[in-house]
Amino acid sequence: MIRTIVKDSMLLNRKAEPAGIEDVSTAQDLFDTLRAHHEECVGMAANMIGIQKAMIAVDMGNMILVMFNPVIIKKKGLYEVSEGCLSLTGMRNTKRYQEITVTYQDPALHSHTMDFQGFTAEIIQHEMDHLKGILI
Repeated sequence: MIRTIVKDSMLLNRKAEPAGIEDVSTAQDLFDTLRAHHEECVGMAANMIGIQKAMIAVDMGNMILVMFNPVIIKKKGLYEVSEGCLSLTGMRNTKRYQEITVTYQDPALHSHTMDFQGFTAEIIQHEMDHLKGILI
């Protein structure tokens, strides 16, 4: 189901709780909502659709990857960038890493570790900031 995008910073500032198997329907809603906004958005955290769970969706060009409970375990190549967000107005400056390694669970709660770089790494870091209640 396509959900409404949350724009209330008080709700977006809340930290996410761990996601579990009971959150599979939220994962589908996150996927559907990101796909519906594909022309203006390349990543989404669950709090952007009103759910305070540690879950993100990332449009990787050829597929949308949904991650439960993502954690960056390795990072390299700090740089500065200006980012926009579907939930917020305008652009904001921040620092990101060019290369990251992330551990996460898929919606079936199978564990994965993957390396990401470039724009995909930037998207993941932005969405993971949402999970911590950090607004960029």
